[in-house]
Amino acid sequence: MSPTPVLGPQRLPLLAITVLVFALVVAAGAHGWRLGALAGVGVLFGVSLFHASFGFASGYRRLFVHGDGRGVLAQIVLLVLLTLLFAPILLSGAAKGAVAPVALQAAVGATLFGVGMQLGSGCACGTLYAIGGGSGVMLFTLISFSAGSFLATLTPGPWRALPRLEPVSLLERWGWGGALLQLAVLGLLALALNRWQRPRLNKAIPAMPRFSWRTLLVGPWSLAGGALALALLSGLTLLLAGRPWGVTWGFTLWAAKLAHQLGWDPSSSVIWQQERFATALQAGLFEDITSVMNLGIVLGAAAAAAAAGRFSLRIPSSAPQVTGALLGGLLMGYGAWLSFGCNVGAYLAGIASTSLHGWLWIVFALLGTAFGVRLRSRFGLPD
Repeated sequence: MSPTPVLGPQRLPLLAITVLVFALVVAAGAHGWRLGALAGVGVLFGVSLFHASFGFASGYRRLFVHGDGRGVLAQIVLLVLLTLLFAPILLSGAAKGAVAPVALQAAVGATLFGVGMQLGSGCACGTLYAIGGGSGVMLFTLISFSAGSFLATLTPGPWRALPRLEPVSLLERWGWGGALLQLAVLGLLALALNRWQRPRLNKAIPAMPRFSWRTLLVGPWSLAGGALALALLSGLTLLLAGRPWGVTWGFTLWAAKLAHQLGWDPSSSVIWQQERFATALQAGLFEDITSVMNLGIVLGAAAAAAAAGRFSLRIPSSAPQVTGALLGGLLMGYGAWLSFGCNVGAYLAGIASTSLHGWLWIVFALLGTAFGVRLRSRFGLPD
């Protein structure tokens, strides 16, 4: 990744965004100090994602199209750090991990998500930080992502009949032995990927941005620096929220609240009749952890962009691009619900929790990515 020139800060947008950040923290904090703190953590997630340009969809695309695995290697580093951070917390019982069944529906969902990432040009967290940076097209991705995940909650019947195995957590089965096994697998994957990609990188690798206090504030950050920041923030989220960082639930809830306002009857849904879903639907937006953190990511990315002088509102360049964003978001939303989460809630949090469903997710998401990159040209999307 080539360093982005650092421009002067955009003081007026930065001031306005700072006021919004303060308002978010206060609104969330009114429902408990932990929610206020998690709003702040969400802001820091947005700053980190933006400054490091830590993209999941783009990392997979560069791997498939250009043989450049540096983005995926950064994800493996992130997973190593998360495993080391999560293991003692989960083993102590201080929080619960993201553990879900190994299910055929999850394989289908992850495949759909992989295709959607490429058509929508972003993942779940990528959509949020791109919006924070001023991307107009990602608003369409967000809208259809929310609609897709909400739609999936209304159609659970056919998927429940598909085969599934009980959840499997390596930590729960073997304690630290399970964590060490996962670390060994991640290390082997990193070595294999580095060896595979090396001859395919025909151009020199740009030098990493040098660390300085100015770089810390206005970027750009290296991918390794981004991985470290995301790992630390994920560990802090686990401690404060009692469960790992997630994104998709916020989108689902936003769509459900809007549908409810438009006349949809939650009692008509098997899912939304359940107590925890019904309670969340009736509660205020700032009482929901995922919603608060999602809003924090948008504002954090906007603040980072303004601090670096790179905040700008960008309208979609073409109708096919908007169509791709809408279709990609719909596939991601529906797929995320089927697969028990997105690239954050199922992939990162799942593997960090040593749950096998996280490994299942990434295998089938990569299969979907392989198909999705072939479709990008039909929507006028670059490689």
